[in-house]
Amino acid sequence: MSAPSGIDPTVLPSGPGCVECEATGSWWFHLRRCAQCGHVGCCDSSLGTHATAHAQESGHPVITSYEPGEDWFFDHRTQGTVDGPELAAPTSHPADQPTPGPVGRVPADWVAQLGG
Repeated sequence: MSAPSGIDPTVLPSGPGCVECEATGSWWFHLRRCAQCGHVGCCDSSLGTHATAHAQESGHPVITSYEPGEDWFFDHRTQGTVDGPELAAPTSHPADQPTPGPVGRVPADWVAQLGG
């Protein structure tokens, strides 16, 4: 049985954190993984919204959570959840990495910065 369109279960994640936030020294709230190419970006509740930006720029439609204990997929084409296969490990950021993260870059007023 093949994976649904937009999902490649053999691709490894790009790393333990948001690619763009890591490059700029920023921070994230939650992480999402592109189910097609493995790009790890921050969620829409993060300041950068890099996971959705990646989907829009690349045309890769499906993301999955990159948080420990979460295994859902979201399809930007339908704006809904979809079923998907188990992806290549690791399936989440390291368990010792806090949320929000990463260690040392999350500001004390992070809740206010996210509008909370």
